[in-house]
Amino acid sequence: MPDDALAFAPISRQAELVRAGDVSPRELVELYLGRIERLNPRLNAFRAVYGERALAEADQAAARLKAGDARPLLGVPLAIKDNVDVAGDVTTHGTGAYGEPAREDAEVVRRARAAGAVVVGRTTVPPLCALPVTESPTFGVTRNPWDPDRSPGGSSGGSAAAVAAGLVGAALGSDGGGSIRTPAAWCGLFGLKPQRGRVSLAPHADHWHGMTSIGWLTRTVADAALLLDLTAGAADVDADRPAAPERPLAEAAAQPPGKLRIAYSLRVPPGLPVRPSQEVRRAVLETADLLRTLGHDVAERDPDYGPDSWAVSVRVLRGVADEARSLPRPERLDRRWRRIAAVAGAIPDELVRRARAAENAARARMARLFADHDVLLTPVCPEPPIEIGRWEGRGALWTVNGAGRLVAYTAPWNFTGQPAAAVPAGATADGLPLSVQLMGRPDDEATVLSLAAQLEAERPWAEHRPPLS
Repeated sequence: MPDDALAFAPISRQAELVRAGDVSPRELVELYLGRIERLNPRLNAFRAVYGERALAEADQAAARLKAGDARPLLGVPLAIKDNVDVAGDVTTHGTGAYGEPAREDAEVVRRARAAGAVVVGRTTVPPLCALPVTESPTFGVTRNPWDPDRSPGGSSGGSAAAVAAGLVGAALGSDGGGSIRTPAAWCGLFGLKPQRGRVSLAPHADHWHGMTSIGWLTRTVADAALLLDLTAGAADVDADRPAAPERPLAEAAAQPPGKLRIAYSLRVPPGLPVRPSQEVRRAVLETADLLRTLGHDVAERDPDYGPDSWAVSVRVLRGVADEARSLPRPERLDRRWRRIAAVAGAIPDELVRRARAAENAARARMARLFADHDVLLTPVCPEPPIEIGRWEGRGALWTVNGAGRLVAYTAPWNFTGQPAAAVPAGATADGLPLSVQLMGRPDDEATVLSLAAQLEAERPWAEHRPPLS
């Protein structure tokens, strides 16, 4: 297989090639390290690259393979977002406020390694993972491989840029308001925010007061399902413990969804000055038409978001402030982020408790829609990939308000905790990726994955590669 084809092959295919002896783990790691060396200076997708360490892990994987080890991802390279601990490396959260290297892998990293994966490095994030773009005063600007003058999104922007450009086959992300889905949408990838608690947050019990989920950015739906099967499950410390899926999610992704009742909506929560661009609107309406041709019942219906935007903001902002306080050297934050953290840190505990309690009513309102529909279709972001530096030099309030508008379609589903995915949906006139969002009932990643795989079969997006690859 040519090197470029191997670099862009699904990780499930890479694992098959390793098991068959058609490619060695070292060859696979060397391929990606070479691509990172060539392209990362232009993209800034990786904050740290584990060259010698990854090669040593690849050689260990080869020895295990020779001894008959059959781990499902043996020798397959992955990348980890820089807000999740990897033993022996600092976790920067996109800032200079970090301390000593982590002593242990986070639970999700441990499980990926247990499946045989090789960690090749850490991907870039914005400060405190609190922006829908990946631009850091400490680690620089991360660029979109579809257009380097555009953002890959955030906060999992480094992970998205790395996967889209073929620097790694899959990368870990986290999502507290859209941080998997926005980068996936802007980089032409599949990105599922799983049910809250599906993937362990350990060593943390929760994050951003219950808003955050961990998941993977991949080129194919099948790869996302495989990675979720291999890394899902609660650890002792986790506050959220959803029931396990009735069957492996990889099986769900491989089977047609049957006839579904699908709602679509272009509306955002009340009070937000957000309207989707014409191209974003077109992506949703064309996807609705495609779903009709596939035999689904599709109708326009707006969710009853209710008056909960304040509660979403409270949980996110206080979560950002708590993150800043938890860093070993918070005084090293730049002035803008010190200001944001100080203002958000003044949110009282009682208001946070009220914001968390408001979730029950929101879930009940959403349940009324899902009583009549299996899936909800909306935009991911109101705009295609935005220009680099939109908030450069802007103050704290301008930055927070601007970021809030970009996550208007995604953050409500962090509030309710249910699964939501970004699914590629064509391109703009300039060739930039477009995407739509699919939401499922609580605990029902299976239906989202199955429907997304059906769309992927009709629109085989993984065949398209960005110019900077």
